[in-house]
Amino acid sequence: MLQDFEESSTYIRIQNRQYSPMIDAVIFDAVRTPRGKGKQNGSLYEVKPIQLLQTVLEAIRKRNELDTKNINDLFVGCATPTGDQGANIAKAALLYSGWDQSVPGMQINRFCASGLESVNLAAMKIRAGWGNLVLAGGVESMSRVPMNSDGGAMLYDPSVISQTGHIPQGVSADLIASIEGITRDEVDAFALSSQQRAFHAQSNGYFDSSIIPVYDQNGLLILSRDEYIRPDCSLDGLGALNPSFETIGKMGYDAVGQGKYPFLDHVHHVHTAGNSSGIVDGASLVLLGTKKKGKELGLKPRARILSAVTVSVEPTLMLTGPTPASKKALEYAGMESKDIDLWEMNEAFAAPVLKFQKDMGIDPDKLNVNGGAIALGHPLGATGAMLLGTLLDELERRNLSTGLVTMCIGGGMGISTVIERI
Repeated sequence: MLQDFEESSTYIRIQNRQYSPMIDAVIFDAVRTPRGKGKQNGSLYEVKPIQLLQTVLEAIRKRNELDTKNINDLFVGCATPTGDQGANIAKAALLYSGWDQSVPGMQINRFCASGLESVNLAAMKIRAGWGNLVLAGGVESMSRVPMNSDGGAMLYDPSVISQTGHIPQGVSADLIASIEGITRDEVDAFALSSQQRAFHAQSNGYFDSSIIPVYDQNGLLILSRDEYIRPDCSLDGLGALNPSFETIGKMGYDAVGQGKYPFLDHVHHVHTAGNSSGIVDGASLVLLGTKKKGKELGLKPRARILSAVTVSVEPTLMLTGPTPASKKALEYAGMESKDIDLWEMNEAFAAPVLKFQKDMGIDPDKLNVNGGAIALGHPLGATGAMLLGTLLDELERRNLSTGLVTMCIGGGMGISTVIERI
């Protein structure tokens, strides 16, 4: 069949059938709420997840003077779709926010990468010619809907856990550190750098253009800045923290990892609350579409999505998906690592990021330049779209061209998205 496949810069032809030209999926805008501490004493605890989404929906409508009838679809990522976040919160938020009833909505769960996968699916819809203006993002209220409260066989069914080799992500991160020879000092140093970079970025207003403050029903300000950052963080303070996953590892999960990797005589538990991602609340949205539709509506294209990839790897080690996902995304974009100006990898845990940096040969000064989830927090379903917006803002601030966002995902998956400024 390959001889029947012919591709030109204008049309794709298969067996004499003519298809539409490939359409660029461009980004017009990206917004997010501040990240609030994901506990009952966090500032956003009083705010329902549907209200977090309402905040960014209203902001993106006003900022872009949108007639909501023009939106083809809304994709919302959510990693714990139950309780306040269940029953298709995407469509519920549209109705709650007073958007035109013609706009459909879909809730997506690809664990931690749900927000980025939502953006990727929106881009695919646009590139296929089946949509010209789509919203995508995510939401997670970890204070109101605790992580893993939706249950699941991989988490709670012993027979499934035994058969699949699935272990807690923190133990997997420690397993990566053990295999790669990454020390406690190295993960703590990375965590400190994340805190310092995030505090510098916040202090200098690098996040301000995309953050949408959250107000209560009386119009009183609740939160306008990320509140998880710890500017007083130090190596001594990080070094004093106890390992977070040693106890659960000794309950049998270390043995599962050693069974997969028998050359390991011991799992070194190096990850703590200080060098792992923070539990926070937040919501994010990205407005995508075609250049033609943007011109019609007076929207300025900021970047195009060059490629989007999701892969899966060995499920016990689990958090190594970003490397193969990024290599494939670069291949699809016709690029190499050296062609990327800035990189964002979600800091679920320090060791997987350090491994990714080594695997891809990335200059540390180009990776997570404004800190990451260790300092800012990781609102699960919302994080991917947040990272994309942060990356685009920084590319513009530095007048650079290309960027790549990647995330490790539970169950062994990995995701990567390549963008180019217009």
